[in-house]
Amino acid sequence: MRRPAPYDGVVLTAPVTVPYRRYSTQSAHWWIARALRGALAAAGLAPGQIDGLCLSSFTLHPDSAVGLTQHLGLSPRWLDHIPMGGASGVVALRRAARAVQAHDADIVAVVAGDTNHIDSFRNLLSSFSRFAQDAVYPYGYGGPNAVFALLTDRYMAEYGATREDFGRICIAQRQNALRYPHALMKTPLTMEAYLSARPIATPLGLFDCVMPCAGAEAFLVMREDEAARRGLRAARILATIERHNAHAADPIQLRGGWSVDAPRLWEAAGCAPGDMDLVQTYDDYPVISMMQIEDLGFCAKGEGPAFLRGRDLTVTGDFPHNTCGGQLSAGQAGAAGGHLGLVEAIRQLTAAAGPTQVPGARRALVSGFGMVNYDRGVCSAAAVLEGMA
Repeated sequence: MRRPAPYDGVVLTAPVTVPYRRYSTQSAHWWIARALRGALAAAGLAPGQIDGLCLSSFTLHPDSAVGLTQHLGLSPRWLDHIPMGGASGVVALRRAARAVQAHDADIVAVVAGDTNHIDSFRNLLSSFSRFAQDAVYPYGYGGPNAVFALLTDRYMAEYGATREDFGRICIAQRQNALRYPHALMKTPLTMEAYLSARPIATPLGLFDCVMPCAGAEAFLVMREDEAARRGLRAARILATIERHNAHAADPIQLRGGWSVDAPRLWEAAGCAPGDMDLVQTYDDYPVISMMQIEDLGFCAKGEGPAFLRGRDLTVTGDFPHNTCGGQLSAGQAGAAGGHLGLVEAIRQLTAAAGPTQVPGARRALVSGFGMVNYDRGVCSAAAVLEGMA
């Protein structure tokens, strides 16, 4: 397979998080508009100066990206809507970067956001996919907790992982969240509290599961010379991968599409897993973070628990992971959950992460996982980013 073209001359800048709320009476449009406004303000731009928009949202219905252009008074010459959940951030980055390279757009706003009314999550699940409606719900599986319980149980049986192994991920992320101003979870988490938490779906307990909330994330994609002209700190794209419906014949998902394309990712990036200063994995459940760490080459399949036992996953540790607390402690703002780690990585690589800053952060891996049709996740993606000196 031919090596992909590099992303020379394209950068990511102006990362913005709209502070999350547990519930909101505002619409997804409101959240997305505030993220867009924040990114434009950070770059000193007016709405008419962006000519590309890439959007991800679960609760924008009945609108899509097209409807939002009218709602927000935009007139882009390039437009995309990425309905891929937790993989949306990296996939959007790929699309937007190629659009800028091809001069289909000069400045692309990448935005994701969702609201969370009292019944938003229930309504989302009820119409999530035809597969879920036809083949899952009739048998009593009402949502992702039960499905990920099965995956976690199988992973534990297959590789000898323990609840403590998953607990270390959750506890470290909570420590990181205590530093992050926008995290919703602000109570320290101990192993004792993790293990004794209310059972949700065996073997998952309360702290293995993300908390739905409302929020939005955004960043801008533009040419490097444009960012320099505006005095904006930015990050470069070294390499990316994307894969859908990988390993469809596996009876249960213990690996994702990253395992297919990781060698191409590292070859294109010109570096290796050990060269990363921080890692941002999609973390709706800790077993998924474990899978990404393995499939992306930090260790062999099944060796994730042993690999992490010897490492400190906090901001000041030797393996900084999900430095803002990830979704498990910051909250899962719908489709914005797929952008959370990416936006945080851009902050890290532009020395703008404030209290979560990893000293000397130069390179970051960001990976995404999305659209669980309630037997497996269908979408996977990853990107290697580098700060600019």
